[in-house]
Amino acid sequence: MTVNRFRNSARYWRTPILPGADLVTAEYHDHTFTPHWHDAYTIPVIVAGAEGYRYRGTDYVAETGGVPIINPGELHTGSRATDDGWRYRVLYAPVDFMHRLANDVAGRACPMPWFEPGVIRDPQLARSLAYAHWAMERATTDAHSTTAAPGTEAAEAAEAAMIDALSMLLIRYASACPDTPRIAADDSRVESMKARLADDLGSPVLLGELAEAVGLSPFHAARLFSQTTGLPPHAWRTQLRLQRSLAPLRAGVPVADVAVESGFSDQSHFTRHFRRMFGVPPGRWQSA
Repeated sequence: MTVNRFRNSARYWRTPILPGADLVTAEYHDHTFTPHWHDAYTIPVIVAGAEGYRYRGTDYVAETGGVPIINPGELHTGSRATDDGWRYRVLYAPVDFMHRLANDVAGRACPMPWFEPGVIRDPQLARSLAYAHWAMERATTDAHSTTAAPGTEAAEAAEAAMIDALSMLLIRYASACPDTPRIAADDSRVESMKARLADDLGSPVLLGELAEAVGLSPFHAARLFSQTTGLPPHAWRTQLRLQRSLAPLRAGVPVADVAVESGFSDQSHFTRHFRRMFGVPPGRWQSA
C-alpha cells in the first residue's frame, strides 16, 4: 500500500512586488518547529494536510483551508497534526506594510492590526490568499527566467491580488490588540533582562548576573522571564540571535561569518538552531 506522505521540503523566496516580505512554499512530514517568533505577520494557508501548533497557551489544529495567523513577536510552535504532514504557503508580511494598508482600508489612522488567536476558517479568504501567493511566486519566477521575457502585467496582477487578499483579511478579522494588565515593577525587570541579553550576543550572560541586576534570586528571575516571554532567558536569546542573523544573510555574508557574528559557537550550532526555526539550513534560506 502506498502512503502519500509529504516531504520535508521548503523554498523561501522574496519578491519586489512586496519589498521586505519573506515567502515560503513548503511541505513537511515530520519536521517540528521549536517555540519561536517572527518580526512580521505570519499569514499561512494550509493547502493540504493539517498542522498543529501552540500559541498563547492553547493548542490548535489548522486543517486544509485554514488560515492560522500569528501576530508579530508572538511565540508559537508547529508540527504535523496528521500522519502524512501538511503543505502550506506562508507570507511573512512586514509590520509597517500591514499598518499602512490598514490605514488605507479604514481611511484613517488605525492602531496596529491584531488578530485573535485561533484558526480562521473562511474559504473565500483562504482561496484569495493562496492565489495571491501563487501569483507572486509565478510573477517573480517568470521575471528571473532566462527563457521568458519578464513583463509587468503578471506582476501588476499579482500585486492587485495580494492587496485584495490582505485587505479582505484586515476588514474581516483585524482588531486592536487588547490591553493586558501587568505589574510595572515586573515589566521593568523583564525589559532590563532583555536589554542585557541583547546587548552583546557574542558574550556569555549567566543567570546569576541577570538576577543580580534586577534584584531577584536566579530562580525568581528565570521564572518571571519565562512567564512573561514564554521562553527561558537562554532560549529567548537564541531566538534573538536567529532573528538578527537574517539581515546579514540577506546581504550575502557567508554563513560561517554570520554564525560567529550572531553569537553561535560554530556554523553547525547555528545551522541546527536555524533549521529548527525556519525548516531549512541557513545556506538554502540565503540562496533564495
